Amino acid sequence: MGHPPWSRRPPPQPQPDELPPWGWELRRPADLTRSRTALRVEVLGAGVPTGDIGDDVERLLLAYEELASNGLRHGQAPVRATVTATGTGWLIDVSDAAVDTSPTPAVDRDPALGGLGLHLVARLCSAYGWSVEAGRKHVWGYVSLAAVA
Repeated sequence: MGHPPWSRRPPPQPQPDELPPWGWELRRPADLTRSRTALRVEVLGAGVPTGDIGDDVERLLLAYEELASNGLRHGQAPVRATVTATGTGWLIDVSDAAVDTSPTPAVDRDPALGGLGLHLVARLCSAYGWSVEAGRKHVWGYVSLAAVA
């Protein structure tokens, strides 16, 4: 699909301009729906940068939903999702207890069969990867604001 593989690397380090992260524990699909709705409310209520960032917020929500749903489907409970806002975008981090299972994008699969979420996240995010820290696998993506990318 034209994107680099999902490399094992830690997420970007926190920066001084970041807001405290928003977080959710996900146990079932309904938790994902509620957390996505809550994320939209949090982002729009956080004093977003000036300018039209509607498309950026939609990219964030789509990337969040793909990473979080993968955590629910392929991860091991408990699944936790956090989003940290910065002055240049948002860091999505979905963690689970399946430390022996790496994120693996689908290869040569009919798109009608699904499994293309990691490819989509790679297109939506300016950086992405995964790591194992403190007994948890973290799969992350960084969605940049288009105006500052």
